[in-house]
Amino acid sequence: MAKPENQDDQEYKARSAALRLLARREHSRLELSLKLRQRKIESAIIEQVLDDYEDEGWLDDDRFADVYARQRMDIGYGPLRILGELQQRGVHRTPQCLKDMTEEDWCRRAVLLREKRFGLVDLEDDWDEKVRQARFLNRRGFSSSQVDSALEARAPEL
Repeated sequence: MAKPENQDDQEYKARSAALRLLARREHSRLELSLKLRQRKIESAIIEQVLDDYEDEGWLDDDRFADVYARQRMDIGYGPLRILGELQQRGVHRTPQCLKDMTEEDWCRRAVLLREKRFGLVDLEDDWDEKVRQARFLNRRGFSSSQVDSALEARAPEL
C-alpha cells in the first residue's frame, strides 16, 4: 500500500522538477508553472517554489525574454512573431534586445531572410510569387513595411 504524499514530498518534488527544467534551458514563470501543474503539484506549493527561485535569481522572466528573443532573431523571426510568442509564454514586456533594433535593422533582416529563402529576383511581373514571399515574411513576424522593403530589394548588379 502506497503512503500518501505529504506537503514536504510535494514541495521537494516541485523544487527538484523546477530545478531540473531550469538546468536545461531558461523558462518563463508561466511555462514552469504549467509544467509543474502537469506533474499534479498543488498551486500554492508551485507559487511558493517559483517565488523562492525568483528571489534566488534562478528564475527571471526578463532574462528568459532576452535569451528567447535573441534565439528567435538568430533563426530569422521578426519582431511581431517574437513578441507574440513571448506573450504566449507569459512575458508581457519587450526585451531590451528588441528595443535596441531599429526599423532599418528589421528591414535588413527581412531582406537577408528573403535572399536566403528565395533569392533577390525582380518580382514586378510575377504577382503570385510576390504574394507567396510576402506571406512567408508575414508568417515569420515582419511588419508590412518591413515586408515591402524586403520585396523591393534587388540583387546587386555585377
